[in-house]
Amino acid sequence: MRTFGIIALTMGMAVATAAQAQSLGNFGWGQSGGGGGGNESQQQGGQSGLSSIKKSQEKRFPLGAAWIAVSLNGKAYSGSERPAFRLDDQFRVHGFGGCNSFSTTAYPLREQGIAVGPLALTKRNCDKGVMATEMAFLTALRTSAKWDTMVGTLIIKGPNGEIRFERSL
Repeated sequence: MRTFGIIALTMGMAVATAAQAQSLGNFGWGQSGGGGGGNESQQQGGQSGLSSIKKSQEKRFPLGAAWIAVSLNGKAYSGSERPAFRLDDQFRVHGFGGCNSFSTTAYPLREQGIAVGPLALTKRNCDKGVMATEMAFLTALRTSAKWDTMVGTLIIKGPNGEIRFERSL
């Protein structure tokens, strides 16, 4: 019964996250479409021309791209076992944390916000240092609130840190 309760709670959180993302609109959702489901260049109900321009210039989260971590809180990752992930067009994330594989959902929101759902994680044991680094990465990813892109770099920020990624193959 306890397992059922945890599964129900997790499903409820995922549904709530999806509902929140839908209620905030579809700004910042990937590369497809004309950007936000409407005529953003048209002025609406007293909107200034500047706000229309701002909406049309809003960045889109790069769905379908693979990303590999470069640094966490300014500290560079070294070695071949760097964290990595890919967010598909169904908002499913599949990745590697440095030791374990993980999956979750992530919804790009307005104004370059992001909502990341609960993580499903394999339970492989690795060196304590690797495990600590992985936990810091996964905590920063799970609690992330904002994202940005700059010249082939993806930056994900939240209360538990900033992760910088570079595009992967």
